[in-house]
Amino acid sequence: MSRVLSIGIVGLPNVGKSTLFNALLKKQVANVANYPFCTIEPNVGVIEVPDERLRVLAKIVQTEKIIPAAIEFYDIAGLVKGASTGEGLGNQFLSHIREVAAIIHVVRLFEDKNVAHVSEQINPIDDIKTVETELMLADLQTLAKQKEPKGTSVTKTETEAYKIIQLLKTNLDKGIPVRNQKLTDEELLLIKPLNLLTIKPVIYVFNLSEDQLKNSGQLNQVHPKGVQAYIYLCAKLEAEIVAFTPDEQSEYLKEFGFKDSGLNRLIKKAYETLGLISYLTAGIKEVRAWTITKGTLAPQAAGVIHSDFEKHFIKADVIPYLDFVKLGGWQASRDAGRVQSVGRDYVLQDGEVVEFKVGV
Repeated sequence: MSRVLSIGIVGLPNVGKSTLFNALLKKQVANVANYPFCTIEPNVGVIEVPDERLRVLAKIVQTEKIIPAAIEFYDIAGLVKGASTGEGLGNQFLSHIREVAAIIHVVRLFEDKNVAHVSEQINPIDDIKTVETELMLADLQTLAKQKEPKGTSVTKTETEAYKIIQLLKTNLDKGIPVRNQKLTDEELLLIKPLNLLTIKPVIYVFNLSEDQLKNSGQLNQVHPKGVQAYIYLCAKLEAEIVAFTPDEQSEYLKEFGFKDSGLNRLIKKAYETLGLISYLTAGIKEVRAWTITKGTLAPQAAGVIHSDFEKHFIKADVIPYLDFVKLGGWQASRDAGRVQSVGRDYVLQDGEVVEFKVGV
C-alpha cells in the first residue's frame, strides 16, 4: 500500500515548532510551553495534503468517499549546541530525525519578551548554523565508525563506498553538508544504508510575528546562500485561523498579502522540494490522490496502490484532470477519444486521472 511521506519539524528550543505542529493538526496535541524540551517524545500526526481536485472528481463520479494524499509530521524536541555529544536531548533528537524523509527547520524571527530565546538574542543565521553544525558533527561520528574493508573477500562495492566515506568526511570537516556535496546517483546509493542526517532535504520556515508577516515582502533575506526551499509564516497566526471557515481564512489572509495559508504553502513546498506529484483515481468506490516521485513509470505508480499491481501491470488509461472534468467522467472521455492507453514506459504526470489494467 501507499507509504506515507514523513517529515520532521526541528529547530532550537522555543522557536515555535510545537505551535506549528498544533496548527498542522488543527487541534492542540503537542504540549506548548515556554521552556526547552517540552516535547520529549516526538508527537506524530498525519496531515491531509490539500487538493481541491478531489472534491470535483467526487461529484463527477458520484462518490462520497475521498482519500487525499497525506504527510506524516514529527514534532521533535528542541536541539541545543552539543546535541551531537549528548547535550540536551541530543541522541534522542538525532535518532528521530533519521526516520524522516525531509526536515522542516523552524527558525525564529519573532520578538517576544515572554518567550525566552535559548541564546538570549534573535539571530537566525547563528541559529541555523547551530543546528546544521550539530547534524554535521553527528554525521561525522557515523562516518568515523565505518571501518576500512580489508581481506581477500572485500568487494569492489565495499571499496568504493569507503572511498566515498573519506570524501564525505573531508567535506563535512569543511562545513559542507552531504546534500551539497554533488554526489552521483550511484554514490548516493552506496551510502544510503548510513542514513546520514545532512543528506536529507531541508525546508526553512522563518517564524514571524503578525507585524513582521505584514511586511514580509520587505524582509532582508535571512536564509543561507544557495537555499531555495524556505517560506515565511506566523505559526501563532496559523494556529489561530485553523478554526476559521475557508472563506474566513481567505479574507483574513488578504490582510497579509497571501492567497493561501502558511500551512498549505508549507505542504506544497515539501512536495516541490522532494520532487513529488500526485496522480488521481476516480471511481464509484472512492476518489483518491496517490503520491509518487516525478519521473515514475506507470507500473511503479501502480505499485504504490498495491505491489501486485506492479507485478501484473498490463496498461493504464490516463487523461489530464481538466479534460476529465470538462467531459464529465470516464465514459464521456472515452467516447470523445481523450483517454490514452499507455504501457510500461509511460511517465505519469501530476494530476492525471488514471485507471490501471492488471492481470491479477
